[in-house]
Amino acid sequence: MLHREERNLENIPVGSLGIIPIDGCQEMGKKVNDYLVRWRKESVHEHKEDLLFHGYEKDNYIIHSQVPRFGSGEAKGTIKESIRGMDLYLMVDVLNYSLTYSLNGERNHMSPDDHYQNLKRIIAAVGGKARRINVIMPFLYESRQHKRSGRESLDCALALQELVSMGVDNIITFDAHDPRVQNAIPLSGFETVPPTYQFVKGLLGRYDDIQIDSEHLMAISPDEGATSRAIYLANVLGIDMGMFYKRRDYTKIVDGRNPIVAHEFLGSSVEGKDVIIIDDMISSGGSMIDTARQLKKMNAKRVFVCCTFGLFTDGLSAFDAAYESCYIDRIVTTNLCYQPPELREKPYYIEADMSKFIASIIDFMNHDASMANIYTPTDKIHQILDKYNNREVSGLDI
Repeated sequence: MLHREERNLENIPVGSLGIIPIDGCQEMGKKVNDYLVRWRKESVHEHKEDLLFHGYEKDNYIIHSQVPRFGSGEAKGTIKESIRGMDLYLMVDVLNYSLTYSLNGERNHMSPDDHYQNLKRIIAAVGGKARRINVIMPFLYESRQHKRSGRESLDCALALQELVSMGVDNIITFDAHDPRVQNAIPLSGFETVPPTYQFVKGLLGRYDDIQIDSEHLMAISPDEGATSRAIYLANVLGIDMGMFYKRRDYTKIVDGRNPIVAHEFLGSSVEGKDVIIIDDMISSGGSMIDTARQLKKMNAKRVFVCCTFGLFTDGLSAFDAAYESCYIDRIVTTNLCYQPPELREKPYYIEADMSKFIASIIDFMNHDASMANIYTPTDKIHQILDKYNNREVSGLDI
């Protein structure tokens, strides 16, 4: 049976629950819906027949919506059922490039801009009828353009302010590239959730010989931007950490960035140790592969890569070669963004399923219950470590 974590069910729901997975996020939306349906059918409490809990238990929480397009490429958002007084959770994957649409007879792949516009169209279709609008956007739109250097746009900050001005009450994202971007909306709800627990569980569920101590395991930050992630992982596992910093050529600009000359390592010896490289995303993967290659040259035992978002913008061939060359042993990424079918078939790939986690977030938020343990999963990681050390990991529900 699937059980949610214990929490206070005495809180009155904010409103009748509704989930709107926007085009490109239906697979995740269905998984989340299945968890919520099962949990709420299992839950038995004295308020079940209370009028304030009307519509609490349903066979389906997904609200039917569409974003049809005209032949010119223009579109509109439509919601096919009543959402008056509901607590709505809009789910959007801005990185799902697999979707296409027709523009004057040509097939166009949807970009992050197109997905963001669809999100706004659905918010506009709500038309102020919902009690609360919450946006679950795993990859924060334009989060890589989070700061200004010279005369540049601040796209992520503008998008957040735009969503709030349209009536969005809470924005939930995962492992934001720079969490400080929430300063753009200081009076609104904004949460960035780390998937560290799912990384640990994914790795430990696949391997039974990882020794979790400072003599045998090390957390690695591939650059200065990921240092806080590696520090948290090292602290919660009780291991050492190291980091690379990117030495760049600031006299040149290639593809909008200063090219990387070398990766320099800071930290204790990795010789004979398993290492976990942790970061928020794999883009082209060049830096990640170079980092893994250098760690192997430094006689690291096994290299595990844990990244929240696997974009693989240049394809998988470079990672195939890195795996065949034994630079990388396993890659763990979440299913928070689109994963091509060929990725899931790779022998080095481990998927960290986040659907149950998202369902828990929605369930807690709908009841206005505390989510401290969700956002800081230290206790849960320690529990899985205890079970792993006692060899009780097999069969655990990720």
